[in-house]
Amino acid sequence: VQKYDPGNAHSINYMWGTTGIGYNVDKVKAALGENAPVDSWDLVFNEENISKLKDCGVFLLDAPTEMIPAALNYLGLDPDSKDRGDIEKAGELLTKIRPYVQKFHSSEYINALANGDICIAVGWSGDVLQARDRAAEADNGVTVEYAIPKEGALMWFDQMAIPADAPHKAEAHEFLNYIMRPDIMAKASNYVYYANGNKASQELLNDDVIGDPAIYPAEEAVKNLYTVTAYDPKINRVVTRTWTAVKSGQ
Repeated sequence: VQKYDPGNAHSINYMWGTTGIGYNVDKVKAALGENAPVDSWDLVFNEENISKLKDCGVFLLDAPTEMIPAALNYLGLDPDSKDRGDIEKAGELLTKIRPYVQKFHSSEYINALANGDICIAVGWSGDVLQARDRAAEADNGVTVEYAIPKEGALMWFDQMAIPADAPHKAEAHEFLNYIMRPDIMAKASNYVYYANGNKASQELLNDDVIGDPAIYPAEEAVKNLYTVTAYDPKINRVVTRTWTAVKSGQ
């Protein structure tokens, strides 16, 4: 978080997670066999694999700030690169797999996975876990899992901060003090099944929260997570044009 807030002086972390791959266990196995690379970006970025998943449905996030860094990382480039050439290379990779993508959307994949309508989605960990749990509750024969690709994945943060012109700063601080209590943060994580930024809360978490590597990744997985920073206006235009070209398939 210090990339955005040096010294963590102006915000606190509420929840955090990763951007990875949600997949229908049976459909992916049927398309790619028992050894399907579900723990790798090869599942998405290798044309040989994704072409076989086209018929059962592939969704990608409609978010260039998520998908372009993922493509850069897969190519062995800096996922936080602001180099025009690098971004164009990421665009080329995404354009190559574009014919096999059913839809670009940042929320519909939850129900689509839960209902068994698609076989893979690149999405946010919390959303995929919602899909997993909905499928389990519905007992509809759909098994959804979430994977943090072994090559690395984006780590995202939900932060809390007080606006400089907030009219009730004292009350805001009281609320943040309350939220930062380990018992309160543990209750929040136990309810929403997201990881939180309060280490002292971890001993109060339910086993199926702290013990789930999709929520609290293993140390080895954490080492491969990356963060990105905002694009300046000039590079943002390149990113926007690249993403528009990817989505249109041109």
